[in-house]
Amino acid sequence: MSEPAGPGGPDLRVGVALEEVPAGGVLLGHADGDAVLLYREGERVTAVGGTCTHYSGPLAEGVVEGGRVHCPWHHARFSLRTGEVVRTPALNPLPRWEVEVAGGRVRVGAKVEPPPYHEREAGPAGGLGRIVVVGFGAAGSSAVEWLLREGWGGRIDVIDPDPDAPYDRPNLSKDYLAGNAPEEWIPLRPPGWYEERGVGIHRSAAAAVDTGNRRVILEDGRELGYDALLLATGATPVQLPLAPAPGVDAGSVPRVHVLRSLADSRGLIAAAEAANGGKAVVIGASFIGLEVAASLRARGLEVAVVAPESLPLERVMGPELGERIRSVHEEHGVRFHLGHTVAALVSGGVTLDDGVRLDADLVVAGVGVRPRLELATAAGVTIERGVLVDARLRTNVPRIWAAGDIARFPDPRTGEGMRVEHWVVAQRQGAIAARDMVGRGEDYTDATFFWSQHYDLPINYVGHAEGWDETRVAGDTAGGDCAVAFRRDGRTLALATIFRDVESLEAEDAIEHGREAHVETND
Repeated sequence: MSEPAGPGGPDLRVGVALEEVPAGGVLLGHADGDAVLLYREGERVTAVGGTCTHYSGPLAEGVVEGGRVHCPWHHARFSLRTGEVVRTPALNPLPRWEVEVAGGRVRVGAKVEPPPYHEREAGPAGGLGRIVVVGFGAAGSSAVEWLLREGWGGRIDVIDPDPDAPYDRPNLSKDYLAGNAPEEWIPLRPPGWYEERGVGIHRSAAAAVDTGNRRVILEDGRELGYDALLLATGATPVQLPLAPAPGVDAGSVPRVHVLRSLADSRGLIAAAEAANGGKAVVIGASFIGLEVAASLRARGLEVAVVAPESLPLERVMGPELGERIRSVHEEHGVRFHLGHTVAALVSGGVTLDDGVRLDADLVVAGVGVRPRLELATAAGVTIERGVLVDARLRTNVPRIWAAGDIARFPDPRTGEGMRVEHWVVAQRQGAIAARDMVGRGEDYTDATFFWSQHYDLPINYVGHAEGWDETRVAGDTAGGDCAVAFRRDGRTLALATIFRDVESLEAEDAIEHGREAHVETND
């Protein structure tokens, strides 16, 4: 991922020859300072914005397929005919321009800011009057967005005790924690946005589900009836059983932080500022642990990472990328203590299992999360290493869906059930569940996708490989321009890329359509 340049190409107010716009493809131009994409189908030409509404990725550098453009950075998809969002993580549609085709030339006219949603229908659809969403994270907020986008006219209620939700959780360990993104970038929508659209927000936890009477009972005693219920309760960080060493005053040991919520990130920022260039210990070489390490280094702290594995992220990324990830962190001053665990908290630091002491003003545990299954279990839905759902995110209990970190769903490529804890996966599942609730259902068939950022090293990962028997490497992992394919039984299950955005998009498309994702290896 790189910073977007200014709008390129011709001035589309002046116009271009129709033949300059490739059939079925796009031409990048500009109008009044805005990047604009022209898209042609026969003699028909449409014009939409050329900048992704998620993180401003340059859409002209993405992939065009079937009247859609795929963002090269974080894989949002937009209709080139209407500008509408087809796949998250983008929430807002692209602007459009009026287009005139005359005399073999194409000119754009007035800019048209499309409404973010269709007009809501006058009444409920599909026999539903009230939809309740439990959880306002990626899956829950996406479901609400798509219910509004679909024009569904019934009642929508959301239950979540987090006063800040929904917000851009991936950024909490990245630019926001590093001090490079202001807090006003973090909320997904401005204050009051959902309420203005008739969504009821209930800042309480859900205590129980009465499936017989179709009611959700809140911890504050209120009850909400539902015709359709989405469980999107997410996950909670694993809390390590760390305690002060024998004889150590509990008041002298560093606080152990976790990072899941905006409040957690704020607390970690305050602790980093109080440390004022001091020392931090990060327990766990997970994605979030390493992103926290990078962000704390950006704030000037000395950082040590303690983890039991021999290479960071080797279980997910393989040894080649694991080695590159370790080296980039070491180049930025992070010290690794791999093959070890933290044994105890001591005054002003921690001790490791081999007796080594590490000084620390603060400690961060990034050792994974556990799905919040208690509500689903009590509601009687089937639990098999997560909430078991079908391809449309339906549980075994009528009128109850589940999405996001808690959902164990069928992989359409392998037939295996899988549960994936990634932001974009949760968003897209929330959309699928919402559409199914209102009778516009489709199966969830997207290839799973996530991204991670380590200083100036971005990693995109498409597909899903819990295990593999072969890796194929293209490019230079040490130099950082590379792709690594994870294969099993002669088939590519997933692809991780660094600075190969188009290759990542092409692999995503291949995986989704059942084709082999080819990688030009170094062999």
